[in-house]
Amino acid sequence: MIQFNLLPDIKLEYIKTRRTKRLIMLIVSVVTAVSMTVMILLLIVVNGFQRSHLNNLSGDIERASTAIKETEDLDKILTIQSQLTSLPALHEQKPVASRLFGYISQITPVNTSIARLNISFTDQTISITGAADTLGTVNKFVDTLKFTEFKLGDTQDRAFFDVVLSSFGRDVRGASYTINLKFKPAIFESSTEVELVVPNIITTRSQTEKPEEALFQPLTTPDSEGEIPQ
Repeated sequence: MIQFNLLPDIKLEYIKTRRTKRLIMLIVSVVTAVSMTVMILLLIVVNGFQRSHLNNLSGDIERASTAIKETEDLDKILTIQSQLTSLPALHEQKPVASRLFGYISQITPVNTSIARLNISFTDQTISITGAADTLGTVNKFVDTLKFTEFKLGDTQDRAFFDVVLSSFGRDVRGASYTINLKFKPAIFESSTEVELVVPNIITTRSQTEKPEEALFQPLTTPDSEGEIPQ
């Protein structure tokens, strides 16, 4: 069979363009319909289900708030909880009292004993009462306390200050003493690692492997007032 194309080329282009236009319009209509459907669904969810969910949550909050307000001694419970949350910070501020024994062994002369030691972390004061072989040793003990420093990182400062030999006495067996001093709170802080730097004035107990006598001993020699502290 023989076919003849009687339409001019421009007519064919026109028909093809119309078909393309109809296809594009169809696609646009479908996309628009889908978009409208999605938007309607979103509106339903937002205005319907979500609003209902929010109302339910508001109701739960009101019921929980009412139950909390009806709790007996609520103010006391909240106060205790607030104090519990502050415990870790208070623990960090607590002085490390166990360092005291190491410090004492580092600064106490070999021929010196301690009968009584009182420390106040509130006032940062220490009072030491004990005995030594001579008053010269006691004076060296005082000088050691005055010039002992502590090292904290790259900084170094005096560990003790206001060191005062408040009372002393001597007899044929040796000498007794009472020393009062203040200390820097940093040497007992738990958040820092502190190292004492003791001047080489005397040989301390920490420098000897086997001290001849125990560091803490009862005082048997009278003090400056002629009394033996108990």
